[in-house]
Amino acid sequence: MPTPPELSFIVEGMTCDHCATTLRGALEALPGVRQADVSYAERRATVQSDGTVPPDTIVAAAAAKGYTATRREAPPEHGRRRAARDGAFDLVIVGSGGAAFGAALRASELGARVAMVERATLGGTCVNIGCVPSKTLIRAAEAVHRANHPRFAGVAATGRLADFRALMAEKQDLVEGLRTAKYADVLASTPGVELVRGSARFAGPGRVVVGERELRSERFVVATGMRPHAADFPGLAEAGALTSTEALALDTLPRSMIVLGGRFIALELAQAFARLGTKVTVVQRSAHLLPTEDDDVTEELERLLVAEGVGVLTSSRVIRVLREGAERVVEVERHGERIRLAAEQLLVATGRRANTEDLGLESIGARLRADGTLVVAETLETTALGVFAAGDVIGDPAFVYTAAYEGRLAAENALTTSKQPRDYTALPAVVFTDPQLATVGLNETQARALAVEVDVAKLPFAHVPRALAARDTRGFVKLLRARGTDRLVGAVILAPEAGDLIMEPALALRHGIPVSALARAFHPYLTGSEAIKLAAQAFDKDVARLSCCAA
Repeated sequence: MPTPPELSFIVEGMTCDHCATTLRGALEALPGVRQADVSYAERRATVQSDGTVPPDTIVAAAAAKGYTATRREAPPEHGRRRAARDGAFDLVIVGSGGAAFGAALRASELGARVAMVERATLGGTCVNIGCVPSKTLIRAAEAVHRANHPRFAGVAATGRLADFRALMAEKQDLVEGLRTAKYADVLASTPGVELVRGSARFAGPGRVVVGERELRSERFVVATGMRPHAADFPGLAEAGALTSTEALALDTLPRSMIVLGGRFIALELAQAFARLGTKVTVVQRSAHLLPTEDDDVTEELERLLVAEGVGVLTSSRVIRVLREGAERVVEVERHGERIRLAAEQLLVATGRRANTEDLGLESIGARLRADGTLVVAETLETTALGVFAAGDVIGDPAFVYTAAYEGRLAAENALTTSKQPRDYTALPAVVFTDPQLATVGLNETQARALAVEVDVAKLPFAHVPRALAARDTRGFVKLLRARGTDRLVGAVILAPEAGDLIMEPALALRHGIPVSALARAFHPYLTGSEAIKLAAQAFDKDVARLSCCAA
């Protein structure tokens, strides 16, 4: 059988555009290759040949340069023609959030005919009820707080919240604008993707029913996300409570609020509402906020929240919830003492549940966990043949950026011969409190659990010139180095802009940059990034004794 004149490959191992240029040169040097097109961003290589170049030759040439090439095949042309004629598709995606869009865009790039099914609002959690509205509220609250707490002598306090209803209306305008620009308009301009409105249900292998319409395919991606799920506290249903979704839709600022939960959603919203003027108390069952983080991190963050006026009750078990007139009352037990709390609003941020009810997934052999999340292989295929899943619906890590990555990977694995496993190496995460908490790799708690011996360098921001100039030395940087080596294994940053600083350690982890290289690298003076350089130096030096100009 003759070799096709055009061969397409997925390429792993490229780290920059220069890698793509290098690989292209190597491929075009092969006898019989007329042209090679290599894209670092899309992790692909397409080779035009005279029909005499075996795929294995391309694979070997890539391997010689340090890259892994896997041949892929576009969906069959007859499948795309059939789709236009009788409703069959190369890929059916259930959902329309980050993972669904990642899958749809990748499938379109591969030439597939795609149906995207959405029963509610286009765009999923992030743009509608998650990242965008919450970070807008957090930023507004930060502006009010900083104006009312000037750090410089002679700077007057002028900030105040003038109109909560107007703030929430502006937030909603941003949500709707981004939904249009980044979802509806993108979808309309993406070739081969059809939006199908309605609730999807698997009617059997290869078939999804949406209303009276049947969509047929050999490949599916389930990307239906998750929703807030309130723990079953006694009396909660009768007393009434807000989820994070409902809290972000309020048009009146509550006078007071009790927040049940002590993880990132609970803390972000608790601090934001407190800064806007609500009296807030956080109730957490475990001994610390953010219980998976190191004790010194959570203790410092708790101290800073309390200093702003946020009440924090850890080691507290909710006994019952009740309604008394206009107030919600929560009774908790803490250290053997029974405590009664009352507030105008009650926000429950104790967990989330996957949106997998009524999809008929069990009927086709897809296995679900107790919280409704789908069990998937490392290639993101569920236990139902040909059905893949991506995004929050498969559980942690539940970030919009991992969802988009998983969606693209699921589409590639579904539509091509590639069966690439998911890879979360050097995955950064950010909690958007103020100061922010950003992490990548292992923290001390995780290192101990894995029996990984580490050296720890901890640098308070009081040693960072940028923080001193800004009159804001809250927080610290912790770097973890594998003992006896120069290898970074983790970083924890508690700082006002920690999310902007975490990518340097993340790239060091991803690409094996030694700690000593971070310590020697040029970092512009009076920038936050100097904190990484100084922390790297702190493994071997006392940074308090270094000149700021000769470090």
